[in-house]
Amino acid sequence: MIKVGVLRGGLSDEFEVSLKTGECVLSNLPEKYFGHDIILHKTGEWFFDGKLNFPERIFRSVDVIFNALHGHYGEDGKVQQLFETFNIPYTGSSIFASALGMNKILSRESFSRAGLKVPFGDFADDNESSFQTAHRIMRKLGSPWIVKPASSGSSVGVSVARNFNDLVNAIGKSFNYGNKIIVEEYLSGREVTCGVLENFRGQEHYTLPIIEIIPPTSSDFFDYNAKYSGETREICPADLSLELKRNIEEMTRKAHIALGCRHYSRADFIVSPKGIYILEVNTLPGLTSESLLPKAVKAVGSSYSELLDHLITLALNKK
Repeated sequence: MIKVGVLRGGLSDEFEVSLKTGECVLSNLPEKYFGHDIILHKTGEWFFDGKLNFPERIFRSVDVIFNALHGHYGEDGKVQQLFETFNIPYTGSSIFASALGMNKILSRESFSRAGLKVPFGDFADDNESSFQTAHRIMRKLGSPWIVKPASSGSSVGVSVARNFNDLVNAIGKSFNYGNKIIVEEYLSGREVTCGVLENFRGQEHYTLPIIEIIPPTSSDFFDYNAKYSGETREICPADLSLELKRNIEEMTRKAHIALGCRHYSRADFIVSPKGIYILEVNTLPGLTSESLLPKAVKAVGSSYSELLDHLITLALNKK
């Protein structure tokens, strides 16, 4: 029986979500696998099946790691470096692609080189005050704005600013999560997301059904707090024209390849009157029962267990 270590928890603000992802993975492993629960606590302590242990011992006790971490350390290449130091197979993207995907400045550059549209924006670091940054941004970008940390997972630290005071506050908030931020033009439109699986159903890059994410109100401003608190509606598959669907699928494949992702990923887009813009790529998409990727997998007649089997097989084959 293949021993699978499911790594969950982690050092980031997404600790609780990671615990749920890992719990779902453990509960849905096919019978040919024996799951071991590995929890990385916020304090940096490692637990193997409930007992305090050390990574080097844990890795010798399993055949493969299912990486169910999210955010800092789990999704930015750091834990991947640890896996590779001990030569243990693992699911998800490798060191470089993980680091590139987490760094929104570098990933934007990669998307642009691949011919993908990214929102117009500017960068700032904490060498200048939030007030100075806001003044500079206002001279360059018209309102409203999206403000986010340059390196963080999910919607952590993301705000919508509508006026100067909003902008100052949003910049200050984002600097709480790192010393570099991005301020982008706010693009109104439909938010959609599309997942990709490698070497699935005979395709090198198999795109899953596109999901549209609909905010809880008819406001022109997308509520990022509501987006990640379960207050949104999701339509899977999204009601899109064939042309839009094909374009988003192709952009998803291009983004996955541009970052050098491995096994699976999920790309987020805005379909605006000005075109389709890529927002970011999740190199380790959430896999809770409420997460978007499992819903898309179910929509193509597959199952959660089949998805896990596929990802673990890719990791063991080092593909």
